[in-house]
Amino acid sequence: MAVSMRDLDPAFQGAGQKAGLEIWRIENFQPVIVPKSSYGKFFTGDSYIILKTTALKSGTLRHDIHYWLGKDTSQDEAGTAAIKTVELDAALGGRAVQYREVQGHETEKFLSYFKPCIIPQEGGIASGFKHAEAEEHQTRLFVCRGKHVVHVKEVPFARSSLNHDDIFILDTKSKIFQFNGSNSSIQERAKALEVVQYIKDTYHDGKCDVAAIEDGRLMADAESGEFWGLFGGFAPLPRKTVDDDKTAEIFSTKLFGIEKGQAKPAEVDSLTRELLDTNKCYILDCGVEVFVWMGRNTSLDERKSASEAAEELVRAADRPKSHIIRVIEGFETVMFRSKFESWPQTADVPVSEDGRSKVAALLKRQGVNVKGLLKAAPVKEEPQPYIDVTGNLQIWRVSGNEKTLLPASDQFKFYSGDCYIFQYSYPGEDKEEILIGTWFGKKIMENERASAISLATKMVESLKFLPAQARIYEENEPIQFFSILQSFIVFKGGLSAGYKNYIAENELPDETYKEDGIALFRVQGSGPDNMQAIQVESVGSSLNSSYCFILHNDSTVFTWSGNLTTTEDQELVERQLDLIKPSVQVKPQKEGSESEQFWDLLGGKAEYPSQKIGREAESDPHLFSCVFAKGHLKVTEIHNFNQDDLMTEDIFILDCHSEIFVWVGQQVDSKSKTNALTIGEKFLEQDPLLEKLSREAPVYVVAEGSEPPFFTRFFEWDSAKSTMLGNSFQRKLAIVKNGGTPVLDKPKRRTPVSYGGRSSVPEKSQRSRSVSFSPERVRVRGRSPAFNALAANFENNNRNLSTPPPVVRKLYPKSGSPVSSKVASKSSAIAALSTSFEQPPPARQFIMPRSVKGPEAPKSTPESNSKENSISNRIGSLTIQEDVKEGEAEDEEGLPTYPFERLKIGSEDPVTEIDVTKRETYLSSAEFREKFGMTKDAFYKLPKWKQNKLKMAVHLF
Repeated sequence: MAVSMRDLDPAFQGAGQKAGLEIWRIENFQPVIVPKSSYGKFFTGDSYIILKTTALKSGTLRHDIHYWLGKDTSQDEAGTAAIKTVELDAALGGRAVQYREVQGHETEKFLSYFKPCIIPQEGGIASGFKHAEAEEHQTRLFVCRGKHVVHVKEVPFARSSLNHDDIFILDTKSKIFQFNGSNSSIQERAKALEVVQYIKDTYHDGKCDVAAIEDGRLMADAESGEFWGLFGGFAPLPRKTVDDDKTAEIFSTKLFGIEKGQAKPAEVDSLTRELLDTNKCYILDCGVEVFVWMGRNTSLDERKSASEAAEELVRAADRPKSHIIRVIEGFETVMFRSKFESWPQTADVPVSEDGRSKVAALLKRQGVNVKGLLKAAPVKEEPQPYIDVTGNLQIWRVSGNEKTLLPASDQFKFYSGDCYIFQYSYPGEDKEEILIGTWFGKKIMENERASAISLATKMVESLKFLPAQARIYEENEPIQFFSILQSFIVFKGGLSAGYKNYIAENELPDETYKEDGIALFRVQGSGPDNMQAIQVESVGSSLNSSYCFILHNDSTVFTWSGNLTTTEDQELVERQLDLIKPSVQVKPQKEGSESEQFWDLLGGKAEYPSQKIGREAESDPHLFSCVFAKGHLKVTEIHNFNQDDLMTEDIFILDCHSEIFVWVGQQVDSKSKTNALTIGEKFLEQDPLLEKLSREAPVYVVAEGSEPPFFTRFFEWDSAKSTMLGNSFQRKLAIVKNGGTPVLDKPKRRTPVSYGGRSSVPEKSQRSRSVSFSPERVRVRGRSPAFNALAANFENNNRNLSTPPPVVRKLYPKSGSPVSSKVASKSSAIAALSTSFEQPPPARQFIMPRSVKGPEAPKSTPESNSKENSISNRIGSLTIQEDVKEGEAEDEEGLPTYPFERLKIGSEDPVTEIDVTKRETYLSSAEFREKFGMTKDAFYKLPKWKQNKLKMAVHLF
């Protein structure tokens, strides 16, 4: 599209460079900037242009342009707004979606910018109307409609305006009444209360009484009597009459081509993408929605002509009130694409940057900063689990219709042919939270998948649907899952009865992993608290320059480092070796200098990729309300959502593309709660935004009142709101009337716990979370199941110190803590137990020097080889208080200090009597600040993953 300087209105210079709203009012046929203090204030005699700029996670800016036409605006002003909107789109590079908004018939997307509502005022700049005087309060009656956003319309103050289907707000000088029609829903009533709050704050300075009037409640209620008295006394209401708000009848979709500024019907049998020519503009008339499609190669004048033709079309008599939506080729909305029988997944026409760059160049010559026009700053975030990783974990393998609890030594070992159920309990904000999930391997049997779902559902039902649920597939695991397990290995084959029967019945060779066979593992992850080893085909083509690998047969182990790997990647290999093939000689290999023996094990050299395996990135979240009936799912998107949009009577889906969340309100019936995972699967299948959702994307089910932090991070979250009493209307009425927030009785914990010396139950009932579940499960803060497995076998002295042993640390509760005396009475026992962990075994011997120097093992003592009892049994015999909470520095009273050279990994004179997982605690304050650039207090306020990263950088981890 050719753009010249005369096409750009000066009022639009610099528009859309940063996220937010910008508004212009048409004055004397020119756009004039509206000050931010007047945003949301519209006059019925005026026309406005509204630009919404959104910064996406991809780093780009998305623009939505709306032009709003008051009911009393002139046709000339409305035409000016339509034309200037096309010019604004040109100034933004010709990519924005443009919407025509008519007073009283606005789109939900537009209304979402001005929550809770807009209430247009009489008057206007050019209409000749006089603005209402603000001094004298006038009694007004409004009708409210809408479940997610509220359409507010002023109606005559008369009994005839009332009906049984809608909600009405009567605003008097001293009191605001909300009249709830008997046929209105709880959700609609709750949303209308937000309008009541808006009127109370805007027109009464937050100081007036509020009353809720129920349709059918007669004079026996004092407030009802007062309400009806304002209408001259009670009388039955008439049935609602048909008005101009009725939705359009079935409308046959029509396609028009634009020729010389006129809309000409196109004779087509079916709508396909091929009908649209990039050199032309078209109108698609769908009744309520009228789309204007503009080809990339059309001129600004041609686009203006198409817009004028659409305006003329919707002004025709006997038409429903229509929204005009203008879209540019290559940036069509989902709604527009869904009208066509076939639409290619990728656009046939390449989208050029030419138009956008030309506009930027023109504006730059005028001295306008155009950086934001081209691209916003990309959002770069290191993935974080947003979940406490110090909890208790239990894992079951499903075999047939039964589940078998895995011992701690096997909790990190998964097989591609098996299904697993896991239950993870961790400290929440004010109570213990639970996550129950299923993991499905790529080669599972369908009957065992169904069995796993059924068994997991029963576990959730037994806990009254309070736990969060997760459904996870192999190769689509979310960061939360990896962080809970910390160490995660996926072997080929399976151990379940279903998988073994399948192999036998189909006379297939058993491919299940064997320690004495040839196996190749790809090692990946971001650190010690998030590392995985995935068994792949033992062939050269499985290698990848971006990863490290472990290759072994019965007696030989190779490690292979790709040219694009880092020292951190190579350190993960050291740790995974302890879990896959401990105490075996290792032959490190670098890409490009491999030995013949290495290639022989892989069956010869082969070409392999160099790019990291891509995962679905987390995209900008979208919230949908759901109606699920008779196996059919209907969803409605909620724009510019916040926590208040989550209604306790409903189910909502938060779509993040790489994973989805199904939020279930407390007032949802049990049958719908049971179907929550099915709803999530239906959503992935339906893919309402046509975003190519994976059928195997992780699905979470989140119960209201027990929302995990990895869900609430998408909102400005107030936990008090999700634990309030009553339905949506009752909750909001309590807030509007007196600001109260009634809170539910918090569910009692199944096991009382004490966090960091704080207790919510009498001392005699306190137990350690470490022994609140299976005796086999012993989880130490910050350590993975793999570390616990090593602890259980520690007396054999056959491990490598590249994976440090688990250590139970002493707890130093705050003074005055109700448990301080209890902890003190056991301190000597805990200290003795801790000392027993600190005797390391000899290090693994290597044939060749490693590319990454691992930690050298301190010399073992005779005492370390004479353990009478296993470590796991001794841990189980004691009640050990939990570690200090993350974010609190530990009390280091009584700890000796050592120089850095003796504490670092690989020291020539290592200190033996220390906790090797907390080397930094033995540094003096001065040397700690020198190495880390901060105090110990500041260091321990960092998240665990960041602490580990810093320690690795200075060779203390």
